Amino acid sequence: MKLTQTLIAVAILSMTPSAFAADALATVNGKPVKQSLYDVIVKDVTANGQKIDANTKAAIIDELVSSELVYQEAQKLGLDKQPDFQAREELGSRKLLTSVFLQDYVKKHPVSDADTKAAYEKYKTAYGDKEYSARHILVKTEAEAKDIIAQLGKGGDFAKLAKEKSLDPGSKEKGGDLGWFSPATMVKPFSDVVANLQKGATSNSPVQTQFGWHVIKLVDTRPAQPLPYEKLKDGLQKNLQQRNLEKLMSDLRAKAKIDISK
Repeated sequence: MKLTQTLIAVAILSMTPSAFAADALATVNGKPVKQSLYDVIVKDVTANGQKIDANTKAAIIDELVSSELVYQEAQKLGLDKQPDFQAREELGSRKLLTSVFLQDYVKKHPVSDADTKAAYEKYKTAYGDKEYSARHILVKTEAEAKDIIAQLGKGGDFAKLAKEKSLDPGSKEKGGDLGWFSPATMVKPFSDVVANLQKGATSNSPVQTQFGWHVIKLVDTRPAQPLPYEKLKDGLQKNLQQRNLEKLMSDLRAKAKIDISK
């Protein structure tokens, strides 16, 4: 796969003066195009799975030369002295340095297998020991929900009413079918009612959540089948890393003296 001009350009734009070295790969109007720039691009490109062949190397050098030509013209016009550019340059430098710092922090503070397994055990506990299969009809008002319950009491078909009246796009066309789920994945008022229904029964009064008013029918129950550890391991580690970073930021704020004038 050939290296795209866009990828080369992005790599060049992401660099800061700290990436520059004294070595020169080429010169443009007597000014060096530094080997260190090429090396950083190659590092990023190979990290993305691309190979560096003779054509790719030539493309990188050509883009660096083009970039240097435009860079010199921009300097002649004094664009690098404009306040907006300098502010954007500082923001870009801050963003890059912050990213490097956080990557370094994550590398130096890895999530242990013990912590990941502990998080999995908490997940299983929260998941519960049962799963439920249910249908629901979601409407805007309590009155609408009561009317639906009355129609069901007179022999109305739940799936048909769901297709006609439910506001839930994810289950409406399936007759209100939510499939199998753990109570932990549902909002509490909803899960509380489901857990107390008998198989085949419908809630005899509307259930209110932040989404609206629900009429719920319990289809079936079965023992819980949480996902195995290996399937959740990566996601759990990422969540734990995110919590570590949030704690880092909280600690930094707690130790800092911050005065906001505006």
